[in-house]
Amino acid sequence: MTKSVTLISALLCMTTLHLSCNQGGTGEQGQTGDSKKLVVGATMLSMQNEFIVNIADEMEKKANESNVELIVVDAEHSPLKQIQQVESFIAQKVDAIILNPCEVEASSPAVAKALAANIPIINVNSATSAKPTAFVGSDDVESGRIAMKYIAEKLGGKGNVVMIHGYMGQAAQIQREQGAREVLKQYPNLKLLAHQTGEWDRAKGMALMENWIQSYGNQINAVFAQNDEMGMGAVKALTDAGLKDKVIVVSIDAIPDALQAVKKGTLDATVFQNAQQQGTMAIETAVKAAKGETYQKETLIPFQLVTKENLSNFMNQ
Repeated sequence: MTKSVTLISALLCMTTLHLSCNQGGTGEQGQTGDSKKLVVGATMLSMQNEFIVNIADEMEKKANESNVELIVVDAEHSPLKQIQQVESFIAQKVDAIILNPCEVEASSPAVAKALAANIPIINVNSATSAKPTAFVGSDDVESGRIAMKYIAEKLGGKGNVVMIHGYMGQAAQIQREQGAREVLKQYPNLKLLAHQTGEWDRAKGMALMENWIQSYGNQINAVFAQNDEMGMGAVKALTDAGLKDKVIVVSIDAIPDALQAVKKGTLDATVFQNAQQQGTMAIETAVKAAKGETYQKETLIPFQLVTKENLSNFMNQ
């Protein structure tokens, strides 16, 4: 009897030990029972914009690699909605927030609210007047300079240019216009014939270009579209009007459609903006800030001009 009781007791102890090990050991996510998975909330300008979607996709990849829970929401171009989304993240007590701002001024309260709640907020791709914990993106003034410089050189410093803006008041729109106008000042015989917003949208860029073709026709020598979506719209309008061979079109972002258009020769050039690095670095910075580790306050990733000559360097990026 004594031996039987002893054996049963030993088996019970082993079972209890096995259960406690399972409860406190590594789970399916590779976490220990008392470790905390970081949660990062991200509010994006528009998930209808291909380049912004590319950034969000890269953020998701990096978050998965880093065992971070990423919550991505679409602000749908609304600063008010974006502020409400940040307020929701604060209420959820996320560890960090990534903000892809809708506007420089109107999205700034979102930054202030996050900082007041002691939650790190990382601006990705675009700026706000309120200073966030950190910024990850590129110098949009540089992209405007690159695009307009290419146009100026192709036209020999003389001709008429139209410029299609992104959403008015957004950092990329303001800064890309600034860079373009800096170059225009250097070429007194290069005239800005017309400029208007296409709101980063392909269909709106096409409609705007159709209006300009009716108004100015053969007077237009070049188009600077502040992103590829609008640039592709301009290309379509010019092609339909039989004018594409006479007009230079340059845009920004180097999305796959634009790279294919450069390959075909319908788009003269685009300016590569690195979505992969922006998305990856945004997550890395958010994680470091949340953990109280050292991080870069500003990460600027260079733009690069893409033409037929160097297209092969960008087709697989």
